[in-house]
Amino acid sequence: MLTRVSTGVPGLDDILYGGFIQARTYLLSGAPGTGKTTLGWHFLTAGVNAGDTCLYVSFSEPEDELRANASGIGLNVDAVQIIDLSPSSDAFTRAEVYDLFSAQDVEREPTTARIIEAIETLKPSRVFVDSMTSLRFLTTDAFQFRRQALSFLRFLAGRMATVLITSESTIDTPDDDLRFLVDGVIEFALEQRTRSLNVLKMRGSPFRNGRHGMRLTAQGVEVFPRLLPEDHTAPVLLEKYSLGIENLDKMVGGGIEKGTITLISGPTGVGKSTLAMTCLAAISATGARTAMYTFDERPETILRRCESIGMDLQPLIDAGVLIIRGIEALRFGSDEFAQLVRADIEANGTSAIAIDSISGYRMTIEGDDLVERLHAVGRYLQNIGVTLFLVDELRDLTEFRASDAGISYLADNAIFLRYIEQREGDGITLRKGVGVLKKRLSDFDKSLREFAISKNGVSVGNSIPMRSLFTPMMALEPERN
Repeated sequence: MLTRVSTGVPGLDDILYGGFIQARTYLLSGAPGTGKTTLGWHFLTAGVNAGDTCLYVSFSEPEDELRANASGIGLNVDAVQIIDLSPSSDAFTRAEVYDLFSAQDVEREPTTARIIEAIETLKPSRVFVDSMTSLRFLTTDAFQFRRQALSFLRFLAGRMATVLITSESTIDTPDDDLRFLVDGVIEFALEQRTRSLNVLKMRGSPFRNGRHGMRLTAQGVEVFPRLLPEDHTAPVLLEKYSLGIENLDKMVGGGIEKGTITLISGPTGVGKSTLAMTCLAAISATGARTAMYTFDERPETILRRCESIGMDLQPLIDAGVLIIRGIEALRFGSDEFAQLVRADIEANGTSAIAIDSISGYRMTIEGDDLVERLHAVGRYLQNIGVTLFLVDELRDLTEFRASDAGISYLADNAIFLRYIEQREGDGITLRKGVGVLKKRLSDFDKSLREFAISKNGVSVGNSIPMRSLFTPMMALEPERN
């Protein structure tokens, strides 16, 4: 049976199904500043906490700076042994020149001797080498480097050490040769505003494929594994929730089933967010815990708006059955948001959530597919029996569609809101209508009903007769020449 050692980062342990395999070698590859060294510190301090002897081999930074940086993120590294092979401060003033021998020939043997001596003396269980790119410059060519690196890594593995090495992979100096030599490869990436890591190789062990979100914080590295719906299941009871509006309940066949996904779509200002909040409040009133994740409004704004229509949410919040959490889309990545939702559900037993809105959620996606990410969140919630409301703003006021995001297939229930131009005498009045496009688990009312928001709350009226309709809205914006 394989023995695992923790990476020191819980999220990465999840991705690797328990951590690194003991006595094997792993490469952390990526551009400078992507978090490789910080992860290495987590790996070493986790070893110290487990009673292991840990060694840091540094080719680039002096020991005092390394310890200061680690202490700055709250890591206690006093017990970590460091071999400082970085250039000394007086290396430039000595102006060392090798006339008969190259720098590689003069420096490689003393460097190797220091490492071997430390390994033989300390017998470390964990070794972190930062970075192999510097060691590359002590060899005469690529073949010589690969030979030296393989010998070095086999030497470490022969002493039953679990080894992490780093490499600054660039177009000019790729690290493909190292990737062939090691047992595992983790690639780090920095996009415009998000960080991620990707496990490319893990000999003898499964791992979670794909890019996973990552953040560098004041406490070091945080990793947010990509959500895999198939890893989460729970019994689902097909009981129904009332949506808190009598006529709307009738339209959807008596309510919506628990653990289903309801899409609420419509153009701007038509009342989508208010309807979603009304549904959550009705579920919270039964004692079930609910949560609104809002990308578009501040929680305080939602509370004031709901209060203005006679919906006082504060008693539900005080009772702990409703939370409204504002999400800054430019701060969160999609993996981080998914793990936030998962942690809230698992810690508090949340029964229903709303995401307002899909266009706001879209901002958390960078380099990923929106439908794929929403699919993962939606299926995960379905699998564990949590009810989801998705608010989708339609950009076009004149053309009717169920969704602009292409996720209507995911919804078990689809409720749409729209503006209606209606004849009244010799004039035309702008009103709102609500209809149901889809109800996967039962029949539903196909009529279009009047939808209104007043000081008394949200109401759904009678069916709108066809003879009173004028035409679909043709222009709410100024005409263009």
